[in-house]
Amino acid sequence: MKKWLSLLLTAMLVIGMLAACSKDENASKDGEDEKAWTGKITIWDGPRWADAEDNKYHWLESKIEEFEAEHEGVEIELVQVPWAELPDKLGVSIAGQSWPDIAPVDISGSAVSIEHIEQGVIEPVDELFTKDELTDFYDNALDAYTFDGKLYGVPNSLTVHTMLLNLDLFEEAGVEPPANGEWTWDEFVETAKKLTFDRDNDGKTDVYGFSTYILPGYYEAWPFFYINGGSPLNEDLSKFTFTEPEAVEAIQQLADLKLKHDAAPETLGGQDVGGTFQAWANEEQRTVAMQPWATWAISAAQTKFPTNFAVANYPTGSTGEPVTIGGVGGWTMFHQEEAGKKKVVGEFIKYISSTDEQYTMATEYGIFPARKSSADKDPYKDNPEMKRAQEMSSQVVMLPRHPEWKKIDEAIQTELQLVFNGEKTAEQAMKDAEKKVNEFLGE
Repeated sequence: MKKWLSLLLTAMLVIGMLAACSKDENASKDGEDEKAWTGKITIWDGPRWADAEDNKYHWLESKIEEFEAEHEGVEIELVQVPWAELPDKLGVSIAGQSWPDIAPVDISGSAVSIEHIEQGVIEPVDELFTKDELTDFYDNALDAYTFDGKLYGVPNSLTVHTMLLNLDLFEEAGVEPPANGEWTWDEFVETAKKLTFDRDNDGKTDVYGFSTYILPGYYEAWPFFYINGGSPLNEDLSKFTFTEPEAVEAIQQLADLKLKHDAAPETLGGQDVGGTFQAWANEEQRTVAMQPWATWAISAAQTKFPTNFAVANYPTGSTGEPVTIGGVGGWTMFHQEEAGKKKVVGEFIKYISSTDEQYTMATEYGIFPARKSSADKDPYKDNPEMKRAQEMSSQVVMLPRHPEWKKIDEAIQTELQLVFNGEKTAEQAMKDAEKKVNEFLGE
């Protein structure tokens, strides 16, 4: 009996040892699984703000260096891509199945590409954040990166279009700017007329009240088209709606600032972006008192082209509510085959989209944070113009997220140019645009 008990105890001891060994072995395997992935990550980015050596990629280079120091064996390659070339370069890389691991969404766009999502080349990133973490992002920023209930990218920054008023020209013409930067359409028109004047009494107009340009991919003029409740596509993106009376009226009345009221130069509705800005900001020119711009122009007017200016809402129309168009910049993760690499790629995206980094983006790059915690740090406490523009974030309406939007936009903008040239009425132009747009809507 004692011998039997001894054998039993020995057997139990052996089983325990084997179990312990097995546990240690499994722990070792788990440790191997949890061991950080090593290898190369490729990220594309466009130029941002310059350092003392005029290097516009220094911020991301420094973040890469910091991350690599904390993640032994991880190498991050930065590919510098001019913003204007980014969409086409991504298209080519996707066609050749040689996409980067991370790419930015240009702030001048509105959202992550649905086309890329449907092609299966962009990864959902919901697992990067807890529900509590996601509440730190503004809802409209998350909406811009959400499709079919999944998050396809990390919002990093927002921008809005605002009205910029050259206060020196207001003073020269003896015109008061709108109180608190708020006005109706009729008030805006009357202001534009008063700001149109002959400076040297030679019988020719030297200063005009308003100007902007019309060009595919640019939307400074478009908030004017929304002020009566109009929009280019209906809610489910199935119908072209710039043919509706509220949109047609808004388009025509903006063109009539030149065609009817003579309160805008012949260049209104042209394609000269740089020349338009120079006419407002360049001290040697300054022949236009009011222009709409994205928020990058505020920084330019404060530094490169010092201007005495104010920020105002777009005028309100029949809805009685101010409206503007904005963009949401951020980062997308392209399809990953390795779980370990995907985890590290996600960690880096979070690293460069943190509260502190979005605050830095705001103070240095002139955009608005997509995180509430970054905005709470009050990046524009000493910059009243940017602070005023940030208040307009709640007015932002995003552009339609149709997969064929680039082609739709080109069709609309081409017809808009004819309206501003006086070659077509807004009603006729939008009817003609509808024929082209319907081809992309599948009608």
